[in-house]
Amino acid sequence: MGIMGRSLAMVLALAAYNTKHAVEGAFNIGRAITDITGPASEANLMGYAVPGQLAGGIHMRLRARAFVFQDRDGVTGALGKQFAFVSADIGMASDLVTQKVVEGLEAQLPGVYSYENVCISGTHTHSSPAGFLQYTLFQVTSLGFVPETFNAYVDGIVAAVVAAHNDLQPAVVKVANGELEGANINRSPTSYLENPEEERALYDADTDLNMALLRIESEEGSVLGTLNWFAVHGTSLNNTNRLLSGDNRGYASYMLERDYNGPSEAVPAGTGDFVAAFASTNLGDVSPNTNGAICIDSGLPCDAKTSTCPGKYPTGETEKCIASGPGKDMYDSCEIIGTKQYEHAAELMAQAADADVLSGPVDYRHLFIDMTKQTVQLDDGTTGTTCPPAMGYAFAAGTTDGPGMFNFHQATNETTPFWKFVSDILSTPSDEQVACQAPKPILLNLGTNGGIQRPYEWDAEVVPVQLLRVGSLFIAAVPSEFTTMAGRRLRSAIADVVVAEGLYDSVEEVTVVIAGLANSYSDYVTTYEEYQAQRYEAASTIFGPHTHQAYVELFEGLAKDMATNVTTPSTVAPPDLLDEQLEFLPDVVYDSVPDNADFGDVVSDVAASVIAGADVASATFYGANPRSVGTTPSTGPSFIAVQRKDGDSWTTVLTDADPETRFEYHRFTGGKALGTRHESRATVSWYVPADAAAGAYRLKYYGDYTKRVAVIGSKTKAFEGTSGEFSVVA
Repeated sequence: MGIMGRSLAMVLALAAYNTKHAVEGAFNIGRAITDITGPASEANLMGYAVPGQLAGGIHMRLRARAFVFQDRDGVTGALGKQFAFVSADIGMASDLVTQKVVEGLEAQLPGVYSYENVCISGTHTHSSPAGFLQYTLFQVTSLGFVPETFNAYVDGIVAAVVAAHNDLQPAVVKVANGELEGANINRSPTSYLENPEEERALYDADTDLNMALLRIESEEGSVLGTLNWFAVHGTSLNNTNRLLSGDNRGYASYMLERDYNGPSEAVPAGTGDFVAAFASTNLGDVSPNTNGAICIDSGLPCDAKTSTCPGKYPTGETEKCIASGPGKDMYDSCEIIGTKQYEHAAELMAQAADADVLSGPVDYRHLFIDMTKQTVQLDDGTTGTTCPPAMGYAFAAGTTDGPGMFNFHQATNETTPFWKFVSDILSTPSDEQVACQAPKPILLNLGTNGGIQRPYEWDAEVVPVQLLRVGSLFIAAVPSEFTTMAGRRLRSAIADVVVAEGLYDSVEEVTVVIAGLANSYSDYVTTYEEYQAQRYEAASTIFGPHTHQAYVELFEGLAKDMATNVTTPSTVAPPDLLDEQLEFLPDVVYDSVPDNADFGDVVSDVAASVIAGADVASATFYGANPRSVGTTPSTGPSFIAVQRKDGDSWTTVLTDADPETRFEYHRFTGGKALGTRHESRATVSWYVPADAAAGAYRLKYYGDYTKRVAVIGSKTKAFEGTSGEFSVVA
């Protein structure tokens, strides 16, 4: 080759090198955080299905954390596909919420977002308001549909995506993975042991310990945010908690955001530029209550198979078998498990700083599927089918995180005469349904073809499956709670297809994560082997023993479509039952105070002095129902404040968004006007940390009371209360 030839080759090689590296990490990324707290009083909390677990205040505010990923040509600047990923501090996603979010986004950003490229994943906190799913099964304990919850979620998520879209800027993504021990346990270990021994031998633990983390930086190198996935239930706070909270994930997000944004005094929690989403994944059989389950009356271990203790029923009592976390109480446990995730994420953020920049396209595939009619290929060459939805007996037994009642217990494979009689009153399953769901003994037959249908559908049948891609990262958005092994198999199947289709040379080059409880909710998914044991997770796998294989094949199809640039259209869609929803949670009629008292007056005042790291500063006020105005009082973003005296002025240092504080609301009905007189108390507490600055402080309470007005009904009026001044002693 001559000099000119060599020179031309060098020029071409340099151009190719520069083009390759210009394209690497060529993304626009936006991030945002919004408030979705919802009603802080009287609404049932979602997750444990305990009728008496009604909201009565705030531990920390609930957030929607949104990220928009947009493909950008690093050379020409041309824009490609984009998608929005939202991690929301709610029990799970809802197909009705997703529908209305997509409609809201279309109204504000026409033609940009649709079902295809919007993913809403619930963190699975069990301390957020219920009443936002459109199916009857999830409304039994919430007194039907709760518009205040639904609207707070829809409006907040729409606002988060719009803000993230408007924040789009040139950015890069770096990935880090690392195992975190001591933050989760398997709550159904006997079910896990049903999986093949040779498969279990591939893993060191019966839970996923890995945290997969994205570090998002601007092109100039400043850190914009992070998104990570780690398997653990949002059940550090148990079924006696009445305060709204993001649970351990919410606490982890709060701590990492505070690290980057600064203390709440400087940047109020939930308002900073740095956004940290700790998203859910395959957490179906994974608990944060690392002490494990014991019989609370004796301290002895529960029966490993049935999770029962000796008691009033011959089969044992589930109510006595309860797991607890590592802390001295549930709030301490929430903090400990949240701190473990936060500290691990901080370490991975540092590790990712030196990692290679993620490269490749942004892409997505989405499909609505009727999960009652899927045919799957089995290992022996035969086929199987999914079933119309049904719940088994162990569903009513609950879990060791939140046990059920009566004489139900886990690992139940046979019907009982009494409960069969009760369930048959609601709906008698056909012989075909019984055979399809076997060995599950059917307690609730939920399908539209012969199942319970009053007052409207009881559970989902048409569900979404979605696969998102950012370079070599693939996010499988599932509308369920996958167990540990179910998630491992799904991730492996997607990675195998990506490699088989030639996108990558080996599975080591690919990162697959599962976004749990996404876009809709259809209960649990176990492996076929775990299904045979019929513990809670299997009894709640509503589409039968072949549910998991159906999902695997569906996601294999999405991965192949993505690799071959094919789009398979949906032929079905979930219903919109909004106009049929029944609501039984009473409105706030009016608030009142005793004679000679005003709203905001102090009932019991704070102590004159408290010791940092040892004491709680607390004051109680005559209050009003927080539902009068919704998510926040009319005067600002928080129902409470901790204020420090600085000279002649007062500086707000903490609000109800900070987990060091607690806002507790108590309502009772007094004896006038046939019991319709409503008096309330509000308690503001600050758990003073050891590093609190010494000085003078006070507690503030902000509210709005509903006043009955003749003829025109009622109206609200703002008020506030102020505690006495107290000193913090370091």
